[in-house]
Amino acid sequence: MERVRVALLGCGSVGSQVAVALAPGSASVAELSARAGAAIDLVGIAVRDADAPRPGVDGVVDRALLTTDAEALVARADVVVELVGGLEPARSLLLRAFEHGASAVTGNKALLAAHGGELHAAADAAGVDLYFEAAVAGAIPIIRPLRESLAGDRVERVLGIVNGTTNYVLDQMDTHGQSFDDAVARAQELGFAEADPTADVDGWDAAAKAAILATLAFHTAVTIDDVHREGIRSVSAEDVAAAGEAGAVVKLLAVAERTTGVDDAGNEVEGVQARVHPVLLSREHPLASVRGAYNAVFVEAAGAGDLMFYGQGAGGRPTASAVLGDLVTLARHRQDGSQGPRVLGHADLPVLPTDAVRTRYQVRLVVADRPGVLAAVAQVFAAHGVSIETVRQRPAAGAVAGEGGSASLVVVTHTAADAALAGCVADLSELDAVASVASVLRVEGDS
Repeated sequence: MERVRVALLGCGSVGSQVAVALAPGSASVAELSARAGAAIDLVGIAVRDADAPRPGVDGVVDRALLTTDAEALVARADVVVELVGGLEPARSLLLRAFEHGASAVTGNKALLAAHGGELHAAADAAGVDLYFEAAVAGAIPIIRPLRESLAGDRVERVLGIVNGTTNYVLDQMDTHGQSFDDAVARAQELGFAEADPTADVDGWDAAAKAAILATLAFHTAVTIDDVHREGIRSVSAEDVAAAGEAGAVVKLLAVAERTTGVDDAGNEVEGVQARVHPVLLSREHPLASVRGAYNAVFVEAAGAGDLMFYGQGAGGRPTASAVLGDLVTLARHRQDGSQGPRVLGHADLPVLPTDAVRTRYQVRLVVADRPGVLAAVAQVFAAHGVSIETVRQRPAAGAVAGEGGSASLVVVTHTAADAALAGCVADLSELDAVASVASVLRVEGDS
């Protein structure tokens, strides 16, 4: 069989699993080579410290393969597997790989969300492949279905639970009544959350994945800067409890969809909108049943209808599975002289701002428990053209109904523009009878 030289960049939780699978002489690399029809040969592993102990790798992989000279390693590879993360030196190393005629596999969502257009163009110009199944939702095959299987269809919308940490936190708040802080602490104890969970709970990780999904689904270049982002820090135990009363759950969703907006000339145009934020999701929706640290992506397509992809969205072994799948494909391409499908931006749809989005909302208010308050609140909604679907009222925490205290008023709207709802919330905050606008959540499904 033809020899395919593989350079591995990075030997962390995912990279170490890939290294073990590709260990020269192992049964696993022999099996992968048989599937590829080419001899997969790990020629080096680039690391920051070649002398550091590597549990699980030492004794399995020859330490002579470790090197700190990533550029020299890239120059002698046919396929580069990039698992170092971050923007640099990952970007420069991949561009160098393409210059040398090597294809690449990456799991680096931040890099693709920021520089995907540049990297895909460079790979296309060099006649090589860039594959990245591991960049979104770990082991779940979602990149290839969007890139290849649905290439003959029209994708209308993609909804994704693509961050396991936030899904675990919200699930704990729903099933065990925990506070946000307690749920995050538990996630950290179990290894589902980093010591600094900012990238997860503030939505940065999910926003990068939303950009990648939108780019593929709508054949339009979307970067992380185009993605509206809200995290889950503001989601309270009261929000989750109110969701439960309404037959719903709170989930952090990455949403990418075709929609319409108005261009600078005032004309209505079709465009793309990408956003990440907490939503109130009906328990009847398939995504509502995704528990713990699992991920799922729900695709709505014109021809195929509704599709859902579910599985482990993180972790060394599941993510390495996606990396190895891409590697086998690229080794096959190397063997037969072919190239995978390009990631085209041929649709070039405008990326529309969030205020163009129309959706339903749940607004939770703390109000004075006295006559006339509901009417005053309803007038504000009407003034902004926001139609009310349902209203639920109960005493606020610690208050007793009918004693002139405070009440929790939960208003669910019909579909409304984001800009209209924002104006409504601003005016509600000014009402004397409204102590606070406790939360605003977008609503998906039929809750």
